[in-house]
Amino acid sequence: MWLKMRVVNLNEQSKIYTSNVYLLTGDWNSIKDVNTLVDVGRDLNVLEAIVQASTGVGKTKVEQVILTHSHYDHADVLPHIKRLFRPHVYAYSNSLAGVNTYVKGGEIIKAADRMGEIIYTPGHSSDSICFYFAEDGLLFAGDTPLIIRSPGGSYEPGYVRALEYICRKDVQTIYFGHGMPLTQGCNQALQETLRNVRKSRIKDS
Repeated sequence: MWLKMRVVNLNEQSKIYTSNVYLLTGDWNSIKDVNTLVDVGRDLNVLEAIVQASTGVGKTKVEQVILTHSHYDHADVLPHIKRLFRPHVYAYSNSLAGVNTYVKGGEIIKAADRMGEIIYTPGHSSDSICFYFAEDGLLFAGDTPLIIRSPGGSYEPGYVRALEYICRKDVQTIYFGHGMPLTQGCNQALQETLRNVRKSRIKDS
């Protein structure tokens, strides 16, 4: 039986300003699955949420962390996560303490029981990445602007190239760094965003 990867937003009930924190676990909590956090936020209550989460018997609660970028609302709790769970941490930014592996885009990393692709998406910040799972069509976007309803503004060439690349993927769900996920019409919304960006000003390289 085919099941989607389990995705739980551990900060959904947070009372302070913070990013979403997504816990990715496999369909069956197998010992070979890699329990993964996408971002860690800034709400310390996420630590108890991790402890209470169903992540498999005899497994470390958090085995790895993928940081979509280094802004405080996405990364502040990292020192506590490292101290308690000792995960392997991936990030683009080299300005954060506690990162084990620096990514550039194009890396394939196992998370839960799936293989995900790191996509470098400069625009919101110079160290922004997205994390894409082709098997389920899941895209973890961080704060990368993927829903743009009208032309205007200006955009980095690297962001435009990344958006063009994402638009060639089949995306069924977009998990944003803030707010609820988009679960319908993702490909159409991405194509609309690309059209509007192309009608806007593209900064000089």
